[in-house]
Amino acid sequence: MKFTELELKEQLLEALSYMGFENATPVQEMAIPVILKNQDILACAQTGTGKTAAFVLPILNKLVGKPDTSINTLIIVPTRELAVQIEQQIQGLSYFLSVGSKAVYGGGDGKDWAEQKVALTEGTDIIVATPGKLLSHLKMGYVKFDKVEHLVLDEADRMLDMGFYDDIMKISSFLPKKHQTLLFSATMPSKIKTLARKLLHNPEEISLAVSKPAAGVSQNAYLAFDNQKQAVLKHILDERKDYESIIVFTSSKAKVSDINRNLRKAGFASRTISSNLNQTEREEVLRAFRARKVRILVATDVMSRGIDIKEINMVINYDVPHDPEDYVHRIGRTARANTKGEAFTLVNPKDFSKLKRIEKLIEAEVPKLETPAEFGEAPVWGKSSSPNRSHGGQKKRFPNRNKKKRPQSKQNGGQNNVKKDNQ
Repeated sequence: MKFTELELKEQLLEALSYMGFENATPVQEMAIPVILKNQDILACAQTGTGKTAAFVLPILNKLVGKPDTSINTLIIVPTRELAVQIEQQIQGLSYFLSVGSKAVYGGGDGKDWAEQKVALTEGTDIIVATPGKLLSHLKMGYVKFDKVEHLVLDEADRMLDMGFYDDIMKISSFLPKKHQTLLFSATMPSKIKTLARKLLHNPEEISLAVSKPAAGVSQNAYLAFDNQKQAVLKHILDERKDYESIIVFTSSKAKVSDINRNLRKAGFASRTISSNLNQTEREEVLRAFRARKVRILVATDVMSRGIDIKEINMVINYDVPHDPEDYVHRIGRTARANTKGEAFTLVNPKDFSKLKRIEKLIEAEVPKLETPAEFGEAPVWGKSSSPNRSHGGQKKRFPNRNKKKRPQSKQNGGQNNVKKDNQ
């Protein structure tokens, strides 16, 4: 379906034509008419399907000719990167409209706070915000949401995974009783349905390709012990020297620096991005990556959702993500907008069960490639690690069973201190 068939106003159609957009994606075709009728929506669509424009376009359509600058629309998202991306897309689509927008997120300085306060007090048509930072402003008492007509929750499943349920409910309590709520999620677990029952009124349900990778992604896996992964990673990169844009994902912030350091030692142009960087640093890294000044980006899952970077050639999972849905989002960074891309996953024996859960979710087997013989004996799919290979080729040492156990340290009460990695 063409955008000209969706009853959008001329100013919006002109902006779409200027940006080179002619045909609506399936989620846009299904959602835009419903939103224009002021009905709530519960939409499930994978990343890269155009769902941002699916809710931005009809909202902008309603804002044409709006007489004041009061806050009309509140868009809540899980990360600052997604907030910036959506706000930039709003600016592009509203080029021929007199519509204002502002992204509200953490990680900035006093100047950023002041600019956000001005937007929230003096009014701007659309606010795109992360939950925590928006709540910080709300607690100050100067934010007025009495004229809000639209609440959008984007990447709702991710927000719940990050523990934002209470924040979302608190924010919604500041809104007028009568408003339109649009909930977009890449997956539809029971907790999303619970949230929907709390916030939505007789929603229209839209479901497209739940938790399935894009058709253009070629998926493969290498079985490798941990001490073989760096060699396998180098092998993949050496075979694809013509690729200009590559993301290497890892589940641990601690591994990001190690992987990047080893890549740079091997002569690869790489940078890192994780929540260890402040917002200015993250934006600088993303600009360099988009401009192809950096070929390889080593990242945590902070990059797996809501980052719109065109023509990423390849995604490499240095380790298997904890949740099967995160696998879909990681490899969804490539093969966007009907393009082609490759995805490789490095799997050690303890992660075999994780890969099996991924295969169950995507309803397909991920082909296992043969690890080059020069890297040593590799794990065998379906078999647990043997005693002498459990640590990547190091023989496992067994304590003398007749030896008495040492008493546990009183200082820590015998408990092991485990530090959890956060994204």
